[in-house]
Amino acid sequence: MHKKLIHILLIFLSCNVFAFRVDTLVVFSASMNKDIKNVVITPDNYSKQGAAYHVVYLLHGAGGNHTSWLGKAPAIRTYADMYNMIMVCPDADKTSWYLDSPIDSKMKYETYISKELVSKIDATYNTVASKTGRAITGYSMGGHGALYLAFKHQDVWGATASMSGGVDLRPFPNNWDISKRLGTYAEYPEHWENNSVINLTHLLTAKDLKILFDCGVDDFFYDANVRLHKKLLERNIPHDYIERPGGHTNAYWSNSIKYHLVFFNDFFKSAK
Repeated sequence: MHKKLIHILLIFLSCNVFAFRVDTLVVFSASMNKDIKNVVITPDNYSKQGAAYHVVYLLHGAGGNHTSWLGKAPAIRTYADMYNMIMVCPDADKTSWYLDSPIDSKMKYETYISKELVSKIDATYNTVASKTGRAITGYSMGGHGALYLAFKHQDVWGATASMSGGVDLRPFPNNWDISKRLGTYAEYPEHWENNSVINLTHLLTAKDLKILFDCGVDDFFYDANVRLHKKLLERNIPHDYIERPGGHTNAYWSNSIKYHLVFFNDFFKSAK
């Protein structure tokens, strides 16, 4: 066979190995009285019939939206096929921090994702509708959100992870609109204390939640992640912690997600 023809055939085959589907699901949030867009990626063999599918929720960082993961790590589409799982990327406002804001009743993204979105996904798709079939991760603000939501809702998610996560909000009183969600630290210190992931470790036990988090050593959130790791060690909470060269970058996150999905895939297999 002519070399050029072989090359064309290989390109054709490589483009058709994965046949994932990317949809936008609009979900009405009763808690915030508005429609919210969510990217949902289903694997090639997805079917409403037969075995149910595990679901991984992917949370975006500050300034992002429901499409951010597709832009920062486009390989997630092929990973849906590779691991035969559904991936959900919700829009959570640009700087919601995935909280139910104690000062703004229009910001209830904890309720939206942990209750309204999960319920809608399970009602719309053929999912394993229990914590054994759900995992959640995210980058930056989404890394905070993934651990925050999973720590507080261990009945919803069985595994959680974070990459470059802002796991301690307190060192950043003037950044990323956090004060718009919690009030200023000077006026409402308890809001900052009660909503920082690093202060939620008392909610954890040694067996209820599988935990992974990582951070680049050049990241401005690195120190907080190291402190969270040490705190979990002191409390004998099992977890996987990784640090590697890198900063707060798309290149870091597109690499990190590969390890998170291996972690989640192992959890799903063991939870059967």
